[in-house]
Amino acid sequence: MTAADTGTDASVPLDLTPAPGAVPLPRMILSQTGYELRAMLRNGEQLLLTMIIPVVLLVLFSVTSLLDLGPGSRVGFLTPGVLALAVMSTAFTGQAIGTGFERRYGVLKRLGATPLPRAGLIAAKTLSVLAVEVIQAALICAVAFGLGWEPGGDPFSVLALLLLGTAAFSGFGLLMAGTLRAEATLAAANLVYVLLLAVGGVVFPLDEFPGAVRSALELLPISALAEGLRDVLRDGAAFPGGPLLVLAVWAVAGLALAARFFKWE
Repeated sequence: MTAADTGTDASVPLDLTPAPGAVPLPRMILSQTGYELRAMLRNGEQLLLTMIIPVVLLVLFSVTSLLDLGPGSRVGFLTPGVLALAVMSTAFTGQAIGTGFERRYGVLKRLGATPLPRAGLIAAKTLSVLAVEVIQAALICAVAFGLGWEPGGDPFSVLALLLLGTAAFSGFGLLMAGTLRAEATLAAANLVYVLLLAVGGVVFPLDEFPGAVRSALELLPISALAEGLRDVLRDGAAFPGGPLLVLAVWAVAGLALAARFFKWE
């Protein structure tokens, strides 16, 4: 077969020069996000932490009088706090533990040899966390509606609180996983989870603490998220400026520190 038979110009040489290069960064991030999401949904322990425990707490304390939650609807008080707990369990505790063991077993070292930058890995993990949180929120809200929950307020303020809370917890979860040994991360992440559950206004009202202690606790990211969601969903606040500011500071600090100090191995 000749060049005339194929319709090509024999005088024009074919360019067979190799053109190596990485795919665009957004495509790398989306691919890594899909992997992270599949890994999270296949992990039974993480599903227990992120899905089952928040729902159990919501149902248990809504239908019983084990805790004094003050006047008003019990489920109205608990649901915002449980939503905040779900964000923390996914973005901080589950992500810190999972990433810590990926780092220990050399998964992150192999990723470090790819064109995916450190900031891209952090972005992918944050996006996968957001996807899981959508499932969590749908499940928790469905259970809460079944218990008689009647939310109010501005949905855009709720979305802003959840996004800033996710960014804050994700940043510090990755910072912990990227700087400590896996065993230390496991212990520290679970300890922080229990402590913040107890003192972060999730199921125990902050009004029960003395004034100075309460003021300090309100600066915690879990407290800002829980109280901010409560201000909007229960009390109908249009713009919870204080909680949003606290979460923004934690988010900027956490993500900046994670991007700076995260180690692949």
